[in-house]
Amino acid sequence: MSAPHTDVEQVEAANTAFYEALERGDFEELSSLWLTPADLGIDETYHDPADAGVISCVHPGWPVLTGRGEVLRSYALIMANTDYIQFFLTDVHVSVTGDTALVNCTENILSGGPAPDGDGELGPLVGQLVVATNVFRRTPDGWKLWSHHASPVLAENDEAEDDDTPS
Repeated sequence: MSAPHTDVEQVEAANTAFYEALERGDFEELSSLWLTPADLGIDETYHDPADAGVISCVHPGWPVLTGRGEVLRSYALIMANTDYIQFFLTDVHVSVTGDTALVNCTENILSGGPAPDGDGELGPLVGQLVVATNVFRRTPDGWKLWSHHASPVLAENDEAEDDDTPS
């Protein structure tokens, strides 16, 4: 595949890199994909990095996490407690305005932990459907995540419309 040329292609590549790093459990790579104060030209000597260019993340069912420390700690915990995770992204839509990009997608997630008998085998895989919004900022080093917000899909629209419950 050739190198991405347009902003949309570059954002798609950054979005894919985020999910691939998470699948591999590559914490260093995942960390490098998130916005830093230095990416915004902020001197951390004079500004609290937690307040500068604050990144945020909402995992399904979690409260909002803000700042690099909280966000990256959450991913370290997820990686430490998940033996297997794979994302199949569908309904991916990218929009770019200036130095900001928005990616909306559906995360079709397969994950698993250790087997219940502790024999080192992977336990049963669990599927989860999640909708996500990823916000990216352009930096001198390329597009980096500014915010990730994911929410579980509890019911399909078709099922809700077929409900016989009176309104």
